[in-house]
Amino acid sequence: MALRDRLKVRGLLVVCLFVLSAIAFLDRTNISIAGMSLRNELGIDDIHLGWVFSAFLLGYAAFQVVGGWMACRFGPRRVLAVGVLWWGIFSALTTIASPRLAHPLLFLFMIRFSLGAGEAVIYPASNQLVARWIPVAERGRANGWIFAGVGAGAGLSIPALAWLISNYGWRSCFWFSAAVGIVAALVWYVIARDSPEEHPLVSSGELKLIQSTRFVRNESSAQHLPSWRESLLNRNVVALALSYFAFGYVAWIFFSWFFIYLAQVRGLNLKANALLSMIPFIAMTVCCLAGGLISDALAARFGLRAGRCGIAVVAFVLTAIFLILGSRAQSAFAASMILAGGAGALYLSQSSFWSVSADIAGERSGVVSGVMNMGCQIAGAVTASLTPWLAVHYGWNSAFVVAAALVFLGGMLWLFVDPVRPRGHRQIRSHKRQVAVEIVAKTPS
Repeated sequence: MALRDRLKVRGLLVVCLFVLSAIAFLDRTNISIAGMSLRNELGIDDIHLGWVFSAFLLGYAAFQVVGGWMACRFGPRRVLAVGVLWWGIFSALTTIASPRLAHPLLFLFMIRFSLGAGEAVIYPASNQLVARWIPVAERGRANGWIFAGVGAGAGLSIPALAWLISNYGWRSCFWFSAAVGIVAALVWYVIARDSPEEHPLVSSGELKLIQSTRFVRNESSAQHLPSWRESLLNRNVVALALSYFAFGYVAWIFFSWFFIYLAQVRGLNLKANALLSMIPFIAMTVCCLAGGLISDALAARFGLRAGRCGIAVVAFVLTAIFLILGSRAQSAFAASMILAGGAGALYLSQSSFWSVSADIAGERSGVVSGVMNMGCQIAGAVTASLTPWLAVHYGWNSAFVVAAALVFLGGMLWLFVDPVRPRGHRQIRSHKRQVAVEIVAKTPS
């Protein structure tokens, strides 16, 4: 059999998206690793540093829907290539920050806001590609790999960037991030195509499989494209956005503050901190992959609602328990391990969010997932500033308790999500549910 007949191009694209996802989180967490050095040079406190963290997330949240629309309009290939180049440019511009500037804090705020606006395209565009390339039965695993890049990028960057900062100063980590991003953008543009019909390496067998199993709905319902209002203002999308708000609130405690928490509260030096700070992100990577596999397996056996929603409810409840227990642990090692359990449990649900948004939105996955992801990033902006305020006024334990309560409520919202219900349809016939279950069960891996 020829190489082009054996090659599963969709798998190659998922690996590429894993790498881009890792780079995206390298670019957004580098400032947390450099935060203490940057804070000392500029003479700012944790609350003002939190404003800088929030600036990225404000830009990221504000342009989620725009990024999704651009992916729908211009295709994920071009949008992601331009987006990754944008990240590299603004990562490099971060190095200009200096006490010699008239308003260094304002400058950093604007740079991080702009970086966030550019990164807003990454997951809506990725989800648009998933909806076009990945069969329903493979979406849990595909999204598991894509979002495993989150943990890999954030976790592996900690020792690498800590080493760079120790030897070459805090600016070196931003130059490194910029260089990696520019190379990745060029590679992505060469490899990717917007749809399998356009890719020269897609075999006829793979193309037939993708085309026949791309949609949850049967052919008659797939032909009906609801209005934008129907697509966005329905129970599924609202519940996903609110639940993803809770997800983002907890996740960004780890991305923005965990490194600083271990240094200030647990008293770790840079080397020990770099090692222990990796643990939650390793847990995120492993559990994100496991969550995707479990989601697809449960969906094949019990249907999409059990596979997508069931694991998310369990994951959120476990996260709340781990956060409360970890915040009360006595040693830094115990706290890192237990809190890592919370981070891992949270990421068991990650593929469910993105798989469901692709399941229900089809060709409008980019915009619908952008709306959902906007909730997550607004939460990140809130936690970036609220977490240090709670820690200063009420202690770090209270900050983790607030996060635990919010994530528990977010888990309960999954009880209102139905991944078999097409957006904009109030009535669902039982045979459509059966079609969805059969697609998931019969599609080959």
